[in-house]
Amino acid sequence: MIRVLIVAEIRLYREGLAEMLQQEPAIEVVATAAGADEAVRELRARAPDIVLLDMAIADNAWVVRAFEAAVPGTRVVALAVPEEERELIACAEAGVQGYVTRDGSLEDVVAAVESAARGEVLCSPRMAATLFQRVATLALERSPVRIESRLTTRELEILDLIDQGMSNKEIARKLTIELSTVKNHVHNILDKLNVTRRSEAAARARAERAPARI
Repeated sequence: MIRVLIVAEIRLYREGLAEMLQQEPAIEVVATAAGADEAVRELRARAPDIVLLDMAIADNAWVVRAFEAAVPGTRVVALAVPEEERELIACAEAGVQGYVTRDGSLEDVVAAVESAARGEVLCSPRMAATLFQRVATLALERSPVRIESRLTTRELEILDLIDQGMSNKEIARKLTIELSTVKNHVHNILDKLNVTRRSEAAARARAERAPARI
């Protein structure tokens, strides 16, 4: 039996949902609550398996975090979630483990509750695509972009010569190009690598060429 707490500000909504879910053989509604404070009290007293939270409630992301703070491991299924990127990401970052959209049915609610109880996340394909895109974006932001993907072939060549200790004049002679051209390349290298000194750029290049330590 999956024990459920329903949290929604509108009494008719939460009591109606409770009445319908009570008809499900695998679900027991142990309590309902109108707001965060009441919900936390019920959460501590009843120890439900799942909290069904109407996302129309004020400060819903904060409420989800409050549940986790009060009873670590609380599994929250969000109800009436708009299929908008901002709303979905806010839910995911708050720790929601199940989603039912605004046009979801009672069957969708039951399926989300059962999935959350198994430790799974049930959401629509559109929601899944949004969440996966967010994960990919975060991974890209956290992973440093290698120098080779930032600099042109000529800039990489000049950076290697800088690392060898050559001055701009020496680089110009070696590559048989104008000194002003070398200076422009060096400026671009420093700008792209977000550093202010040639030595810093050279150090970045050496760090990337160094073998990883295990």
